[in-house]
Amino acid sequence: MAIFGKNKKESSAPSQLPADEGLILPVHVGIIMDGNGRWAKKRGLPRKAGHREGAKTFRTITRYCSEIGIKYLTVYAFSTENWKRPEDEVGALMGLFKSYLKEAIEDFKDDDIIVRFIGDKSGFSPELQELMAENEESSAHRDGMVLNIAMNYGSRDEIVRAVKNISADVKLGKISVEDIGEQLVSDYLYTAGQPDPDLIIRPSGEYRISNFMLWQSAYTEFVIMNKLWPDFQKSDLDEAVRIYSQRNRRYGGV
Repeated sequence: MAIFGKNKKESSAPSQLPADEGLILPVHVGIIMDGNGRWAKKRGLPRKAGHREGAKTFRTITRYCSEIGIKYLTVYAFSTENWKRPEDEVGALMGLFKSYLKEAIEDFKDDDIIVRFIGDKSGFSPELQELMAENEESSAHRDGMVLNIAMNYGSRDEIVRAVKNISADVKLGKISVEDIGEQLVSDYLYTAGQPDPDLIIRPSGEYRISNFMLWQSAYTEFVIMNKLWPDFQKSDLDEAVRIYSQRNRRYGGV
């Protein structure tokens, strides 16, 4: 989906979440932003119109997560499998990414949000890679919520990359085979140094993880919501957090 853009869309339902007492707020939230194409199809619009609406929702929800105290937010924007989509749709998405990334440097300047891109950036044009780097550099000095935008991201690809890098470092003598454990593998992932997601939300009603944060989500709580991403509102985020807060996380224990 397209991720940036000037946002004139605000949720019609104001949130009550900050007023809730005793609520357990997840530290790290992941969102699989799904349903843009179906949203557009239902309205007889081209798929790129759905991506544009999804971008507005992204902006609203990202800022809201920052406001209520979420420390890390990872959004699934473009997967390694999305290149299989029709050429005209992929081309339109690349054009939207270019436009929005240019706008984002200025449009995000007053937000205390650290922007990071995770995934294989080499799959994008040099211009897009440069714009990603500019967005990261312009936000690096901030100390607020970390926003991970997964672009050309696939969790299997991420794990394979980690295995290759670990193997290379073993050959170079930087680490030994005995050093390899769960923590070391985590340290070679794109999300190195960040806590695993506590909660992953998937709008659109699909019951799939879709190659998203497979390693990191071993003990993550999932909430599936039967609402397409462009229609997702602050109140839906509130509901997902409340559901999460009621879960008993045992991590394999009793």
